[in-house]
Amino acid sequence: MEQESRRRLVAGLRDALGPKICAALEEPSVVEIMVNPDGRMFIERIGQGTGFEGELAPGAAELVIGKVAHALRTEVHEATPILSGELPLGGHRFEGLLPPAAPRPMFTIRKRASQLIPLETYVTTGVMTAAQARVIKDGIKRRLNIVISGGTGTGKTTLTNAIIGALVDIAPEHRLVILEDTAEIQCAADNHVLLHTTDTVDMTRLVKSTMRLRPDRIIVGEVRDGAALALLKAWNTGHPGGIATIHANSARGALTRLEQLVAEVSTQPMPEVIGEAVDLIVSIERIPSGRRVRDLLKVDGFKDGAYRLSSVGEPAYTSKGNLHVA
Repeated sequence: MEQESRRRLVAGLRDALGPKICAALEEPSVVEIMVNPDGRMFIERIGQGTGFEGELAPGAAELVIGKVAHALRTEVHEATPILSGELPLGGHRFEGLLPPAAPRPMFTIRKRASQLIPLETYVTTGVMTAAQARVIKDGIKRRLNIVISGGTGTGKTTLTNAIIGALVDIAPEHRLVILEDTAEIQCAADNHVLLHTTDTVDMTRLVKSTMRLRPDRIIVGEVRDGAALALLKAWNTGHPGGIATIHANSARGALTRLEQLVAEVSTQPMPEVIGEAVDLIVSIERIPSGRRVRDLLKVDGFKDGAYRLSSVGEPAYTSKGNLHVA
């Protein structure tokens, strides 16, 4: 009965999305599907940018949001007009908004990366240099804590997947505990655990629970709030070699962003804690020709009122190939 109910639910969602969106979800080159409040739909494709793809019928966006909410066993209405979660089709990231949060119903679907891209491909396509790849691999071997920074759509998650792939090759025996709001990270490790936040379990609670799961390395899909402090403390207390992503436009900006997130839960600035926990920052950015790893910063603590930083690995200047990034 449960399987049949699930089948009907997915079939109803496909009907609501319509053939064009369902086809786009199956298309490897599609990165994101965006439906604006006026019903106009735009789709971003690798190497092609974002283009107009037609309009949804009146009421279609609201129907889609309602179907997704039902699948996620939650409610979305005027009092709670924002819906975030995993689309039951493929586990893609879904964000829907209803009035009054938006003028009219709208949503975006951010597709999961369809394949795991190894670090070597980042080098051959010019997204990063061979020296940068060596620094990252050396950091994995030395169990450095790595923060991956970048703006929206720069490919932080895809790069994280690549670094985790290298980690699994280098230390296949390690137990990885991966924490996310929505499932995006791919991991081939034999011994790994995937944990997700819920409406009642936030990232801070997950990090604290992780400490009792005997992790060798702690990986966080994206640090967005005061959970940053719990993660930094975990990294500083016997769990080195972790990976986390953060929304920041530069490697130095990642440190500032961490300070801001820690300030959400602490009245005292904690740059010393940040300087001790974070070892390497990898900054990725979008450029007209694609993506590139802008810079790598080695963090050697916080002293005399400043972070001790050094640039490592020469920068990548061009992106000669197209990667499916998320």
